[in-house]
Amino acid sequence: MFSTAMAHLIAGYLLDIFLGDPRWMPHPVRLLGRVIARAEGLLRRVFPPSPGGERLAGVILTVSVVGFAYFSVAFLLFCAGRIHPWLFHGLSVWFAYTVLATRSLDQETRVVYRELVRGDLQRARKLVANVVGRDTAELDENEVARAAVETIAENTVDAVVSPIFFLALGGPALGIAYKAVSTLDSMVGYKNERYLYLGWASARLDDLANFIPARLTGWLLVPLSALLGRQDFVLSLKTVIKDRHKHESPNSAYPETAFAGALSVQLGGPCYYQGRLVEHPLIGSGLGGVQPKHIPKAIVLMYITSLLALSLGLGLIGVRGGW
Repeated sequence: MFSTAMAHLIAGYLLDIFLGDPRWMPHPVRLLGRVIARAEGLLRRVFPPSPGGERLAGVILTVSVVGFAYFSVAFLLFCAGRIHPWLFHGLSVWFAYTVLATRSLDQETRVVYRELVRGDLQRARKLVANVVGRDTAELDENEVARAAVETIAENTVDAVVSPIFFLALGGPALGIAYKAVSTLDSMVGYKNERYLYLGWASARLDDLANFIPARLTGWLLVPLSALLGRQDFVLSLKTVIKDRHKHESPNSAYPETAFAGALSVQLGGPCYYQGRLVEHPLIGSGLGGVQPKHIPKAIVLMYITSLLALSLGLGLIGVRGGW
C-alpha cells in the first residue's frame, strides 16, 4: 500500500533531481560542517594530544555530532507535526531532499567533462579538484577523466544509494544522521598525522554505515550494465568478482569494480596526495584507459542506479510499514 513515507521519499528524490543543491539555499550538511569544526577545536583543547586522548576525543566527536543530527531532526519533525500536518510533510520532504545529492554529483563531474571536451585542461584540473582529494595540477586529460569517473563510482554509494537506504530505513532523522557520519568522515577521517587517531571512530563508523549500500551498489550495477550492452554486463560481473576486495577501503571497490567493468576501463593506479605518491590497486586490470567520453556514461549509470535504489527503498518502506 502506498504510504505517506513513500510519497515523502519520492518527492525528496524528485526535488534533488530537478533542483540539485543551490548554493543560496540553507543546507543541513553545511551546518553540520560548522558544528564539526567547532567541536573538533573544543575537544582538542580539552583532551591531551596523545594517541589515547585523541582517540577518545574522536569517539566523543562522532557520537555527539551524529546524535545531535538525529535528535535535532526528530525533534523538529515532532514539533512540526504538532503545529500542522502540512508543516510536518513539507519539512520531512525537505530533509529527504537535502540528504540526497544525485544531481550535485552529476553537475560537479559534468562540468569537468565539458572543459575536457573544450580542450581547457587547466580548468578541468581545477574543477575536478573540487570533488577529489588527490593532487590534480599535473594530471593529463585521461587522468582527470579517471578521477571524475572514480568519484562518480564511489559517490554513487555516499551521495545516492546510502542516503536512500537510510531514509527508507528510518526516515529523515536517520537520513540526516547518515549525512553526519559521511560529513565527519570527509572532514576528519584521514590517515594523516592530524587525524590518524581523532578521525579513527568517524572513519570506522562510515565504513560500517556504507557496508550494505556499497555491496548493493556493486551488485545492482552488474545487471544494470546490460543496458549498455551484453559485453558490458559480462565484464562488470567478472570485474566485481575478481577485484571487489582490491581497495584500501572495505567498501569503495564494490562500486568501482562494477563501473570499471560496465565501462570497460581500468581504474585505480598511482595518485599523488599533497606531493606523496600512493599506489592504489588496479581495478579492471588490462581493460582500456579512461577517456573523457566515459564521464557522461558513468553519470548515466549513476542515474539508473539511483532509480533502482529508489525502487528498493520504496519496497523497504512497504515492508516496514512507513517511517
